[in-house]
Amino acid sequence: MRRNRCLNPRYFLQYEVLCNMSFADYRQLAEFLVAHGVTRAMFKPLSENDNTKQQIYLGGSFEAMNQLPFGEIRAGNPGGRANFKAAVELWWLNDDGNTAPAPRAQLILYPKYPEVHLSGFLQGAALAPREHLRPIPRSNRTGTDGRILIFGITNDNSVYAYLAPAGSPVAASILADRLTDHEASGVFYPLPLFRDADSKTLLLRRLGEIRRAGWHESCCLDRNGNIVPYHARNGGGYTLEALFGIIPNGRSEPDFMGWELKAVSKNRVTLMTPEPDSGYYGEQGVEAFVRRYGHDADNDTLYFTGIHKINARNVTTSMTMKLDGFDMETEKMIDPAGGILLFTGANEIAAKWSYQRLLEHWGRKHSQGLMSSMKGVDRHRLSIII
Repeated sequence: MRRNRCLNPRYFLQYEVLCNMSFADYRQLAEFLVAHGVTRAMFKPLSENDNTKQQIYLGGSFEAMNQLPFGEIRAGNPGGRANFKAAVELWWLNDDGNTAPAPRAQLILYPKYPEVHLSGFLQGAALAPREHLRPIPRSNRTGTDGRILIFGITNDNSVYAYLAPAGSPVAASILADRLTDHEASGVFYPLPLFRDADSKTLLLRRLGEIRRAGWHESCCLDRNGNIVPYHARNGGGYTLEALFGIIPNGRSEPDFMGWELKAVSKNRVTLMTPEPDSGYYGEQGVEAFVRRYGHDADNDTLYFTGIHKINARNVTTSMTMKLDGFDMETEKMIDPAGGILLFTGANEIAAKWSYQRLLEHWGRKHSQGLMSSMKGVDRHRLSIII
């Protein structure tokens, strides 16, 4: 059933005229998106190859996964081109302000190339702009297009899609204001939402305030949000999070308004901490893994620690880490069923991080990121240099 979000009582008075007319320009479209929960928007000028037959090209790397929210990644098409697929909660928006879902919309990742495409965007989608997404016969192609596809992302990971045909008021206003002169992120350009301040501005503003305050005592937030002293070696990261009001957590989500904050004090930085999802660890769990492969420490405690590098045996654990399904020479994934594997000396798989789970974790955790160096970090206080 069609869902008409213009009838939301909260916004009806503001948009009752808009719901009966086309968007006059991209500014009016942006206002509509903001009123309906969109916090980030971007657009892609379409080419003639972006159609129902060849899908919509979203980039020549997995960077598109950091742009659009997606569901669980699954390996697909074992008999043809190996790929990953992930559902997208996509809603088509038309000029009347009505929205309807595209229930079969999904990202398809071709790791061999690599490329990311949007597929299934018409199947079962009542408001999809079919007439503007038909394949163009080769004899009629001119090399130019003029269509612009706009995505608006909400905090609950819904995606509004609006296609501005060539020469339409929205497309013309984007070109007139030269929005394509701005820096692109992959194939996408940012679409201004005309709010008081965007997330990046607010983030940099807060970091500036923290920097100008000088040294900060090492601390963290407890479970109730209270500031408490914290003097461990990783105090820099916890202090930075505390200054942003972030309670330590293990969620694979960005820290602040879609941005992941990382504190850098040495020559290494932790980008993500996903658990293995296969091998002995994935099958038996962390306790069984540590009891089997850990070593004794003080206070009758078992630990499993050590730096493991690809194709290098770790002297302490006698384990070797390997990349399975990845060609080191071409730097391309050749088998989506592969992953990062940790082998024992007896050539048993102690732990495996599958590519599909790593891609899921990375896409959610690092949709945006900001590195801050911690100058003069000790265990008691830090100063932040942006």
